[in-house]
Amino acid sequence: MSRTVSSTFISAANAQETDEVIICLLTVTHDEIPGPVYLSSDATERLSSDPLIYGTTSRGNQYLYLPFEFTLPDDRSDSPPRVVLTMDNTDRSMVELLRSISTPADVLVEIVLGSDLDQVELVMPALQLSDVTINEGSISASLVADSLINEPYPAGVFTPGAFPGLF
Repeated sequence: MSRTVSSTFISAANAQETDEVIICLLTVTHDEIPGPVYLSSDATERLSSDPLIYGTTSRGNQYLYLPFEFTLPDDRSDSPPRVVLTMDNTDRSMVELLRSISTPADVLVEIVLGSDLDQVELVMPALQLSDVTINEGSISASLVADSLINEPYPAGVFTPGAFPGLF
């Protein structure tokens, strides 16, 4: 699958050294939480002085800074995309949030450049939070696409055991 990204992003991603900052923005939504949770991988600006909060403002949304690392998925056709996410467990609010939901949360992953925060370079919609591991220092999770690979095919088989009235 091909993606259209700017030449600035390609240069920054492939350069050994660059002044450009690649920022990952996460939007977490779930029916059991009141509104979306916006998270940023970079402390671009000070959002608040009391309490001291850093984050990134992109397209009118304030993404709170939470140190995390991520690996982008590859574009293989034989497996669903999987983003591996590891974040610091310094603030227990993420643990409370993760423990308050009973089904996987939806996560929108967007990549922007520090020089143009409103221009989204890459977007990975429809990912779901899974395989969450919480320990005293970090939280790790996988973000996976809800793939049709997991659906049975054919959906139903008309056999005497499943549908005895037909036979």
